[in-house]
Amino acid sequence: MPTDPGQSQSAFGLRFDWGLRGADAIIDGADIAVVVDVLSFTTTLTVAVDAGIDVIPSRWRDDRATHLAEQFDAVLAVGRSEASAGRISLCPATVRAAPAPARLVLPSPNGSTIAHELASRVEWCVGASLRNASAVAQWIRARNPSSVTAVIAAGERWPDESLRPAVEDLWGAGAVLAALVDSEAGDVSPEARAAAAAWRAVERDVGSELHRCVSGRELIGMGHPEDVAIAAEVDSSFCVPILRDGTFVDWTRR
Repeated sequence: MPTDPGQSQSAFGLRFDWGLRGADAIIDGADIAVVVDVLSFTTTLTVAVDAGIDVIPSRWRDDRATHLAEQFDAVLAVGRSEASAGRISLCPATVRAAPAPARLVLPSPNGSTIAHELASRVEWCVGASLRNASAVAQWIRARNPSSVTAVIAAGERWPDESLRPAVEDLWGAGAVLAALVDSEAGDVSPEARAAAAAWRAVERDVGSELHRCVSGRELIGMGHPEDVAIAAEVDSSFCVPILRDGTFVDWTRR
C-alpha cells in the first residue's frame, strides 16, 4: 500500500515510527536507519556481536533460513522452544552460554524482517538496543551530525499479525533519539521527540519497567527472565552493528 506523503516526516532530520509500514513511511531521504527490537532481536544481536559473531538477519524460520545458513557457512539459531544446552536461539542468554560461531543466522519476525527490508533502501542500517544505544548515537554524531536518521521501533505482533506497539522498543528508540536530541543533531520530528521523552521517563528504573511491561512479563512467563535482565544492561556495550552485504558486523572492529 503506498504511503501518504504527509506521513513521511520528510521535513525532519531525526524521525521515528513503528514497524515495517512505519519504516517505509519515513525511510525516503534518510542516510541512516536504526532498527530497535529490545525483546529480543537487537539485544541478542548486540550480545552476539560483543562475542565476535557476525549476524545474518532472516525474516524466515523455514527452509529459506536453512539455505541462508548454508550460503554463509553459518549456524542457524533455533526457536526459543527448541533451545537446549549449547544451541543458540533468539534468547540472548543462549548466545552467552554456547560456543561462539563465526556467523549466526538469526530469524526474527520483527526486527530482523525490518532490517532485511531496509538494507537496500538506505546507506547505513544499524541495530540498536538499550545495551548499545549511546554507542549508536555517538557513531551517528561522529559520522555526520547532519545525517538524516530514521529510528524504527520494531514492535510485536497481535495474533492476527497486525502490529502491536511494544513499549520496550519505544524506550530503546527513545534512548538513541534522546542522545541525538541532546547533541542537537538535526531537526527533530514530534514523533522522535515523544520517543525521547518516553525514554527519559523510565531511564532511572528501566530494569524494573522492563520486567513489568507486557513483553517482559510474557518472556518471564515463558521461562526466560534472564533475557529481560540482559535487555536492561543499559549502555553495557560499545558495539555498532552495521548491516553490510546481508550481514551485521561490528563497525568498531573494522
